[in-house]
Amino acid sequence: MNLLITSATIIDPNSPFHQKKADILIEKGVIAKIAAGITSDYEVFDAKGKYVSPGFFDLNCNIGELGLETKEDLQTGTKAAAAGGFTGLALMPNSNPVHSKTEVEYLVNKAKNNLVDVYPLGTISHKREGKDLAEMYDMHLSGAKAFTDGNRPVQDAGLMERALLYAQGFDGLVFSYPEDTAIAGKAKVHEGEVSTMLGMKGIPSLAEELMIARDLYLAEYTESSIHFSTISTKRSVELIRDAKQKGLKVTCDVAAHHLSLTDEALMGFDSQYKVKPPLRTQSDVDALIVGLNDDTIDAIVSQHTPHEVEFKDVEFEIAEYGIIGLQTAFALALRSGLSTDKLVQQMAINPRKLLKLAIPAIIEGQKANMVVFDTQAEWEFTKQNNRSKSYNSPFIGQNLTGKVLLTCNNNQVFKF
Repeated sequence: MNLLITSATIIDPNSPFHQKKADILIEKGVIAKIAAGITSDYEVFDAKGKYVSPGFFDLNCNIGELGLETKEDLQTGTKAAAAGGFTGLALMPNSNPVHSKTEVEYLVNKAKNNLVDVYPLGTISHKREGKDLAEMYDMHLSGAKAFTDGNRPVQDAGLMERALLYAQGFDGLVFSYPEDTAIAGKAKVHEGEVSTMLGMKGIPSLAEELMIARDLYLAEYTESSIHFSTISTKRSVELIRDAKQKGLKVTCDVAAHHLSLTDEALMGFDSQYKVKPPLRTQSDVDALIVGLNDDTIDAIVSQHTPHEVEFKDVEFEIAEYGIIGLQTAFALALRSGLSTDKLVQQMAINPRKLLKLAIPAIIEGQKANMVVFDTQAEWEFTKQNNRSKSYNSPFIGQNLTGKVLLTCNNNQVFKF
């Protein structure tokens, strides 16, 4: 891949060109030169008024392969990722079969030479059943960078304690999906005024916060690192902020849709807005944005969760949770009002840092792993430009602000 990107504003704290305008010459997938006024016979991409940064990385992505390819496969999932500016994905083990040593090796090998780097996450418990520890070390040797039971919380405190201790032996990171199922029960939406008006039983914020408090105690007791996936409440932010101030090795992320949507979106019983954790209140959204700005929250994720139409185009009560989010994550994150620097930190740099991956930099001689985006451009997300195999998104048919224009990595380029 040979390409000349001109007049781009570079956003990369690890680059000497951070916040400067320059041309970027890419030869055979490597950054050959960064300077003003570069001339070349290569294809030219005009990035005047646009930004270029290291490619985004998603810590929470669901792709149906293996076993659920009718929802999404690696080919369609990575195309949607590239269209959204992502050059790296951490795949949740919400598949059938779930991720074990064999599945991790299969996905790593199948994704080789793709524009998007793929990192399957291993399971904490065997078959995600929450009873016995999975073969975590074997999965680590096969390429698993962290461990999670995906959308199933680890209810057994003893099992979570053992996982934290065991992972220390090979510097593994344990993800906690914080929900106490005994408190959440079978409710489908956030417990509050909206759930009362809808006549639906709600999931109290306590279900998330109690699990966070438990796992913080376990992490402190075992002196382990822990990462909380998709936190969504004001009190959750406060608990994690206090833990960080105490010196605990804790990190967390938030789903992009939780930064702009509240439970008021559910007033029409539209199942496309049914997600888990559920959409919360405006005060929760405000607290999440504060948490991003003060670095309590480390990363923004897509929580991309594809479903066939028959699982979403049904009554709200029986619809599946989740929306596709790879192509809309950047635009939704922009709605939070975060600075461009902060967005790049939390969508490109911090996620790789958490998984101890090499962090791409816009420096001469480095591999070209980058995204070009426009924070002002308006575009419509449609079924025609959706690259996912599934269409379960409330944003299809809506105009969004903030557009990814070009993604490149592994000597390949994608233009949206």
